[in-house]
Amino acid sequence: MVMQKATGRFRDLLKGGDVLVKPGAYNALTAKIIETAGFKTCGVSGYAVSATLLGKPDVGLLTGSEMIMMSRYIADAVDIPVIADADTGYGNAINVIRTVEEFIKAGLAGVHIEDQVAPKRCGHVAGKEIISVEEAVGKYRAAAKVRDELDRDFVLIARTDARGVTNGCVSDVIERGKAYLDAGADMIFPEGLVSKEELEEVSSVLKCPIHFNRTGLSPLLSLEELEDLGISMVSFATGALRCGTHAIWEFMHDFKERDVAAQVDFLDLVKNHPVGDIHKFIGFDGLRKMEEEFLPVAKLAAKYDRSLGYLPAGIEVPGD
Repeated sequence: MVMQKATGRFRDLLKGGDVLVKPGAYNALTAKIIETAGFKTCGVSGYAVSATLLGKPDVGLLTGSEMIMMSRYIADAVDIPVIADADTGYGNAINVIRTVEEFIKAGLAGVHIEDQVAPKRCGHVAGKEIISVEEAVGKYRAAAKVRDELDRDFVLIARTDARGVTNGCVSDVIERGKAYLDAGADMIFPEGLVSKEELEEVSSVLKCPIHFNRTGLSPLLSLEELEDLGISMVSFATGALRCGTHAIWEFMHDFKERDVAAQVDFLDLVKNHPVGDIHKFIGFDGLRKMEEEFLPVAKLAAKYDRSLGYLPAGIEVPGD
């Protein structure tokens, strides 16, 4: 049985009626953990990829090639649909054409493209600027044309940062949202709204699928509240980055202070945790099963004969 494409599955999820929760991943491992936790989709966070791949802030330093590469790794690692942060599309409308082509070829279910001036910056950081409505509409028209030609189920999310610029207001968000929907966007992402009332106004006027980024400037609303407001999808793009960074910070400082005692305590702490056996979680058991299926018996026996190290439970060493 052939599995439905990720784009079609994501479209079906959006039609399901429940608010879709989209945690942000920054590599294949974090995406696998998100999937294991039971989430039905995940995002590729530009902020988190910039931080972990470059060690630099989300200010437009991450290139399209780097983001597409990481997104491809993530989409390959999980079965849930993956949505990527495509920043400004990495150029003008002509650049956006190739950007969307490459994300579709990488197996993504959708992207969001924002209307900031390049170089962009995190939507919850001051100093943002936005391009004209006319230029932004050209970008979304170009993206929609590629979607319609290559995969009509690919979801195009138009993000506007109009609220967070100098003298920005909700009416600007609504005006741009209407224009972007007319240009072919499937969903509007009003970044940086500062209250429940602003989100309610945008959702009630636009009457379209809305993506809400529950972080930073924006209110921390429950799923029940978001459902009442008609929100389709909510994200916490930097959740994995923040909790992972915190855990690494705590362990490394303890390790520097206490050396092997910290290592012993840590291994004892995680030994019964679902990811405590990192070999198993990352897939070594599946590798061994593939070897048994495809490698010559004699070669497999020689490979493991008196070999030391991790061996999946229930697997016998050939020749024992």
